[in-house]
Parts: sequence; structure tokens; C-alpha cells
Amino acid sequence: MPSSVIKFFSYDEATKTLKIIFVTNMVYLYQNVPGEVYKMLEASGSKGRYFNNNIKDKFEFHKMEEE
Repeated sequence: MPSSVIKFFSYDEATKTLKIIFVTNMVYLYQNVPGEVYKMLEASGSKGRYFNNNIKDKFEFHKMEEE
């Protein structure tokens, strides 16, 4: 999963929560993300571009402490 912006991401289907850790080590939890959005992120050739176009500013999020 090479990305110049996103270091790691995971999805909790039960809570529809997408966790993204950016290369800056900032951690965000995006709420009520449909499973299809996660699958498209996973399949995307450019994770950063997909994130900017389809997730950023589209879902409520909570910033966590850095990992």
C-alpha cells in the first residue's frame, strides 16, 4: 500500500469506522463510512487522491493522538 500521504488504514465494518494514519503519524477516525468507500480506497491506485476526492470533508471525523 505505497502512498506518499497515507501510512496505514483499516476499517471496522461493525461500526463503519475508517481509521487512517497519515505519514505525519496523525490519526483520524472517520465515522459512518460505507464499506464500499473503504473497498474503493483499498483498490485505488492513488490512496491520497481517492481520500481527497471521496473521504476528506465528506464524513464526520475525530482526530486521535498521534501513534
